[in-house]
Amino acid sequence: MRRQHLNPKELSEPRGYSHTVAVDGPMTLVTISGQVAFGPDGAVVGKGDMRAQAEQVYQNLSHNLRAAGAEWRDVIKVNVYVVNLTPESLKAYREVRSRYLDTKHPPASTLVGVTRLVHEDLLLEVELVAAVAGKAAVKPQAHPRKR
Repeated sequence: MRRQHLNPKELSEPRGYSHTVAVDGPMTLVTISGQVAFGPDGAVVGKGDMRAQAEQVYQNLSHNLRAAGAEWRDVIKVNVYVVNLTPESLKAYREVRSRYLDTKHPPASTLVGVTRLVHEDLLLEVELVAAVAGKAAVKPQAHPRKR
């Protein structure tokens, strides 16, 4: 699989993302639903704290990537939704994000400010698309059902 990060000279220089990421060759495409700051018990982690919620979101995303046989370097697209977006919340989010994503070859990215997410205490939701060379080592997993 070949991946290209394209930033056309006709566009402004991106900060923390690539305008375009193109992949070709044999690959497995992995899409991860929007992850929020729910801990393993289903409770919100870091109520009112963007940095704490970003940490939990990126941990949740890491678990999803591993489950699909993917790694952070395989991520080609990120969509981010931030409640009541401010410069301070954006800075906290970016600080956490920079520890996970390749800052020299970042994925394509969209960030949107929103007024609310599915739960009133959530501040952040992030979804990913990854392209894994060859076939990802996806193993069927059962999620424990509550009765």
